[in-house]
Amino acid sequence: MNIDFPFKFDNRGRTAATNDDDHIRDMIEQVLFTSPGERVNRPDFGSGLMQLVFAPNSNELEATTQLLVQGALQQWLGDLIQVNSVQVESIEETLRVKVEYTIRRSQQHQVAQFVRGGS
Repeated sequence: MNIDFPFKFDNRGRTAATNDDDHIRDMIEQVLFTSPGERVNRPDFGSGLMQLVFAPNSNELEATTQLLVQGALQQWLGDLIQVNSVQVESIEETLRVKVEYTIRRSQQHQVAQFVRGGS
């Protein structure tokens, strides 16, 4: 078992655990929403996605963001997943990211959606 993210305690007062597939989803979320420089021992970890939230929307920015996210996921999780597609949508202060991926170990196709910001 793996430690669940975000860190919390289960109903027995122990560190909450999760299965392998959910742990991979948790790791994707960490890569997406960690800014490079945020982690002391891994200053290049993350995607830089959050720095683009307030940039003016354009087709070019959307394409750049998708490539940035896909590259970060391949760099940090490429041994665990194959990234099939990334969709990024920024509307006002809300950022939505949809990642379609295949878990290499099981060849299981997964879709994960993440939302940061407003309602």
